[in-house]
Parts: sequence; structure tokens; C-alpha cells
Amino acid sequence: MTISFNWLKQFINLPWDAEKTGELLTDLGLEVEGIEDFSSVKGGLEGIVVGHVLECAQHTNADRLKVTKVDIGNGETLQIVCGAPNVAVGQKVPVATVGTTLYDAEGKPWPINKGKIRGEVSEGMICAEDELGLGKSHDGIMVLDAKLKPGTLLAKVLEIENDKVFEIGLTPNRSDAMSHWGVARDLKAGLLHKGISTKLNTPSSSNFRVDNRTLKIAINVEDPTLAPRYCGLTISNLKIGPSPAWLQNRLKSIGLSPINNIVDVTNYVLHELGQPLHAFDAAKISGNTVNVKTLPAGTKFTTLDGIERELHEEDLMICDAEKPMCIAGVFGGTNSGVTTETTSIFLESAYFNPVSIRKTAKRHSLSTDASFRFERGIDPNITDYALRHAAILIVQVAEGQITSDMIDLYPKRIDDHQVFLNFEKANNLIGEEIPKETIKDILTSLEMKITNITETGLGMTIPAYRNDVTRDVDVIEEILRVYGYNNIKFTQKLNASISSVLPGEDYAVQQKIALQLTALGFNEMLNNSLTSQRYSGLSKTIKENFNVTMLNPLSHDLSVMRQSMLFSGLEAIEYNSNRKNSDLKLFEFGKTYHNFPGGYSETKHLSLFITGIKTEGNWASPDTKTGFFFGKGTVSAAMERLGLNCFTEESAENDIFSEGIAFKRNKETLVEFGVVKKKITKELDVEAEVFYADFNWDAVLKQISVKNLKLEPIPKFQAAQRDFALLLDNSVSFGDLRDAAYDSEKKFLKSVTLFDVYKGENLPEGKKSYALSFTIQDEEKTLTDKQIDKIMGKLKQKFESEFGAVLR
Repeated sequence: MTISFNWLKQFINLPWDAEKTGELLTDLGLEVEGIEDFSSVKGGLEGIVVGHVLECAQHTNADRLKVTKVDIGNGETLQIVCGAPNVAVGQKVPVATVGTTLYDAEGKPWPINKGKIRGEVSEGMICAEDELGLGKSHDGIMVLDAKLKPGTLLAKVLEIENDKVFEIGLTPNRSDAMSHWGVARDLKAGLLHKGISTKLNTPSSSNFRVDNRTLKIAINVEDPTLAPRYCGLTISNLKIGPSPAWLQNRLKSIGLSPINNIVDVTNYVLHELGQPLHAFDAAKISGNTVNVKTLPAGTKFTTLDGIERELHEEDLMICDAEKPMCIAGVFGGTNSGVTTETTSIFLESAYFNPVSIRKTAKRHSLSTDASFRFERGIDPNITDYALRHAAILIVQVAEGQITSDMIDLYPKRIDDHQVFLNFEKANNLIGEEIPKETIKDILTSLEMKITNITETGLGMTIPAYRNDVTRDVDVIEEILRVYGYNNIKFTQKLNASISSVLPGEDYAVQQKIALQLTALGFNEMLNNSLTSQRYSGLSKTIKENFNVTMLNPLSHDLSVMRQSMLFSGLEAIEYNSNRKNSDLKLFEFGKTYHNFPGGYSETKHLSLFITGIKTEGNWASPDTKTGFFFGKGTVSAAMERLGLNCFTEESAENDIFSEGIAFKRNKETLVEFGVVKKKITKELDVEAEVFYADFNWDAVLKQISVKNLKLEPIPKFQAAQRDFALLLDNSVSFGDLRDAAYDSEKKFLKSVTLFDVYKGENLPEGKKSYALSFTIQDEEKTLTDKQIDKIMGKLKQKFESEFGAVLR
């Protein structure tokens, strides 16, 4: 938000310069992010003086040039070559002296240097209007008042306004400070606390009067909850044209371009008082009636930007007897605004429901100065005052007449609200005791009326425009920002409370695993829970009818809540890979969201992503790529760290994996891990192989909470390990082989693991090679080679008969 220093001084007499005022504003919570210089003419006409043309002779080497002698005061005469056809002896003219910088129409600087033009020395420049930024005329030089004294600074002659402009980082809750008047109110409170008494000067509306009642326009508000207050009047016999210089300068100082005198006044009052206004061409209002209402869904309406929009049934519209004219509080229409042909207007000032305006603005992706204020909540009790003030200004700058009484529809007044402040609570929150009299003075300076005082606290009435102050803690914040956070003393003693965290609590378990993963080289990430609908078709587990859909999405890519952690992680991999950071080990604690037929569901997850090189090579060893078993080992280590050692491994049924396993405990799937299908990674432009693990964190916490642990002694007799390399059909999974192995040998077979997978050259089409390791053990005696060979023979026969396996 931009605030003009000169404009502020219309409201309050400031004893300081802009820099010190900016410091006070920051202390008051209106953080000044920068202070910029402004001039109503770019460059401020610095270096431009009044000159008196003493001589004017034809240039000897150019028919269209003249050589002049110009007195610029203090006895100094310059020779200037000029090409203007109207230059003549005796004129008073603007002279840009050597070293002056002028600016072209695009704002690009060009310096004035001493030089020769066709052989004649030129020591400056006699300027035209457009060269000074004072107009568009380039027919000839600018001729000034003959009474002016040579050497006078042109900036003083033309009353060029120089200003300082504050760029304020306004927090969303401070809707009361979205105007120069609101900022001046805060400054007054800050100055009073510093012992500087000053008066707040508000624009007078005492000159408001109705000239005649020749143009009456009826107003009908169908739903007062959407438009709690609506005011309007008509002004006729207007002359549409450019605004006076003072008005244009005020708007230019805050970055607004003047349009015409009517529109400029509405913008001026908006930024002066914080009250949005809208002017309708009265001749275009059918039936001399304004109806404030909603329209059926799908109604077409073309806004000022030329875009035809389809209205929602909850969009509040300003209509006449036949058609919509404006999206209330947001944007005007193409056929109702003020033009050069306008002679009479209907001027609107209203208080619209903030929630309604916010939803409408989001639905149509519109953000205007008016909607910015309406959706945060403006002062409902200055609606009529701002309208009278604007009407006076319009009559002043456009020579019009007020031709109707002001209609003010305000069926249910929005009252001020009550808050009680407990002194002890205030002292505890602030950390020190602020004198009660100081508290009372600060609250009074903020226009909060104290209604009762007791030993324990005070009751107060909060003005309606402070919709952010509704609780005692809000009042304490107001006291602190005026009292000054820097004035709160800090003690040398540090007090801390040690909270007890049970081992199985979510936070403690997350911290334990996060520390382990970071020790393994992982980086934690935090992704947006909002994602795109386009991922719904990439996996059977992500169903479009289970989406939690946003009513007002910021964009199409953020329109639903994620059903899987996978795609937000792949987006992070894509982002990093595009910036030459392709060796990644990432993890994220987050949630997935579903809209099941039985209701909404949130599930906690831990996701792991591994891609690229595991360890970078050096002169002694090459790069080590990440692989399936590195990822599986990471998952297994995490499970063991969680105390979930007794788990089984099965083939993962999730269709996001080309190869995957599920870690189960007590028949419940805790983790799924595998290689993400190329079809999915290519959809997100990820070329590298990605390994992904998805921990069902809710299930993990549930398993951790189980206390009945079973302890077993370490076996006394040695286990034997044997390997098979099998040639199999691509359709055969490791889970199928493992289940068959356990079915064949239930007593002595302790574990089956997959330690190598090969697909490629030298294998028949449709085949793959699995390398399996079997652990065989008798807990009561040592197995003989003959017994072990018999068990391995049974396994070989089982694999050959059920899967057509061939031992390689």
C-alpha cells in the first residue's frame, strides 16, 4: 500500500520529516518497506530556469535553426541554438542549463550537454511543453509570463509538487489503515503517546446541499445481509474533463493514472477515506431504478476489461430495471460507466458483506482496489459521510449540481462491540506492568471508548471499523504497538518449561525417524497439500470421485487435495532436476485427503524418494548409483528403529510400482516400497529412475503402541544359506515365489530374500532373472548337507512345477 506524505499532512500536522514519520509508522505496526521520492513532473524540473531571449538570429548553416542569446539571471548570458519556429526576442522561456537531465515520454533520461550544432556553440536548451513533461505539445517552445524574472526556478513558477511516498507492508487484519485517514489516525495515537498533542483534520461535508430534485433514482436492496448499507444520489449538468492539477498530483503520487474528473474523485475518496465509490452514467440506468440483487447462475455479464463472465448465483450485482450494470464491490460493466458524453451520474457508496465480496472476487479472479477493501471490511458508519464528501468534490471539479436527496438504506445498524480487559492478564502477556493510566490514554487515543473501570480491569467500546479487535488479547496487542515493543524490558533470567513427551507420541516418533534419515543423507521437504486433478488417471488408487475439491481454487493446478504423497514429491524431483540437482534423497511427513462415500478422511504418511547417485565418485572409486536394495534397506532400518522388527514382506499390489514390496505386521500394511513406473515419472518429465516408499504413519503409530512384545532366545545352532538364480516369466513376482517357498518348507525355512533382478540382453523375450537367497535353520540341531540339499530340491521342484522356472 502506498501513502503520500503530503496527503497525510492534510489530515495531521506532523512535526517530523518523512524518515522519522516512517520510523513511527513501523513502530505502530504499519511497516514502512521503503520511501520513494515523487515529483508531479519527473525530475522535478531541476535545473530548469526562466530565461529572457535577448537576441535571435538566423543560423548561417541551417535554414530551420536560430542562434539566440538568453539571459538566465545573475548577469549570465548563454548562447543557445534553437529549432522552434516561434522563438523571438523579448520572450521569457524555460531554459534547461548544461548538466540538467530531461526525460522522454517513456521516462528515459537524457542529459543536456554543451556542444556545437552546425558549427555554432549551444550552451543549453530552450524547452517545449512535452520536453519538460508538462504537456504533449511540440509545436514550439513554451512561452512564459513576461513578468517573470530571469533566473527564477521554473519549479517555483509552476508550483511543481515534490513528495515522499511510503510503501507500507500492510497486514491483512488492518483494514482500518487502508487509507490516508486511517494511517493518520494511527499517527495521532503514536504522537500522543510521545507527548505530542495534535489534531486530526477530517474533510468537512458541511457544504453539502441539494441544488434541486430533478433526477430521482429509486434504490431497492433485495437482501440486506449482502448489502447491509447502501447510499446513493444523483449529480447533473456535469462537464467531464481532466481533473485539476492538485487532484491529478495526489493520484499520481500513489501510482494511479488520472482518467477524468469524475472517476478521479471516486479514486481520491477511496484512498483518502478508505470508502470505495462507483459512478454510473445516469442516462444509462433503465427505469431510473437501481436494484441490488443476485442473478441466476450462468447469466452473462461483460466487465470493464471487455471479458464476458458467467455469473454465479451468489454474485451480488448492481442492476437497473432491465440489466446488470456492475459486479457489486468488485468491477464495473462496459455499458454503465462514465464517458466523455456523460452529463449526469448516479453516485454509489455502500458497505457490502466482506465474505460475499471475497468469494465473488476469487470466483472471477478479480482483484481491484475496491474489492481489496470490501473483502477485508470497511467502516460501515462513514458510508454517507464519504458520499457527501465525494459529491462536494465532484461539484467543485465538474461544475455539476446535486439533483436528488441522498438515499441511505441501513435497516440494521452495525454496532460497536464491547470488550473487557483484565489488567493481570495484560501484564502476564506483556511481561511487565504498564501503568493503568498509560493503558487508558493509549486506548482513548485509538478511539476506543472506556465505559467502566474496576480494580481488576476496564470495559470498553470498540468502534465498528476495528473489526480486527474482538478479544482482550487484540486490545493488548493494540496497547503494545502504541506503547512500543522496543520499550518492553527484558530480564537476564531465562525461564523454560520442560514438557514430558511419551516415547510413542507422534512428534517424538517423527523426530526419531527424521534424525535417522538425515544421518543417511536425506533432506526433509514440505509440499503443498493442494495438487492437480490431472493425476487422477495415473493410478487406480487415485479416483476422481474421491477428490476433495476446492470451491475457489487459486489455479487449475491447485484445485484438489492430494490423495497420494507421490505426485507432490515427483514435482519436487522435477523442479530440482531442471536446476541440475538430480541426485536426491528426500522425505516428507504429510497427509492425504479423500472424500469417501462415508465422509471425509485424512491419513498421515511418511514418504521417501530416492533418485540419481547415492555417493559421488572420486579418483579411487566410481559413482555409486541408488538402487532397489538401498531403498529397501533404508525402509528396513527405519522399521527396526521404530521397534517394528517382526514384519513380513509381500509383493506390493499398488499399480504405481513396476517392482514393489509391502512391509506388513499383524496382517496390516505399514509400508509400500518400489520402483515408480516409467509411465508416471514421464508424465512429470522425470527421466531418472525413482524409488518411492510410502509409510502409513497412522498404522505405524498404532503398531508402536502395542506393548505385548515377544522375546526369543538367539538360536544356538548355525543357519545355512543357499542361493538360486531362476529364469522366470515377467508375470511372476517375488511374492509368489516367497509364498510358494514357505508353503513347501514350513519347518526349517526362516527367510527368503531377493538380492538381484536382471532384465535385458542374453535373456529370452518375456523373461527375467531373479536371484533368491534362502536361510535354513533347525533351532534344535545342526542341519547336515544332505538335509539341506533335500530342502533345496523340494524348493526347485516347487518353482519348476508352479512357475515354469529354470535354474540358471
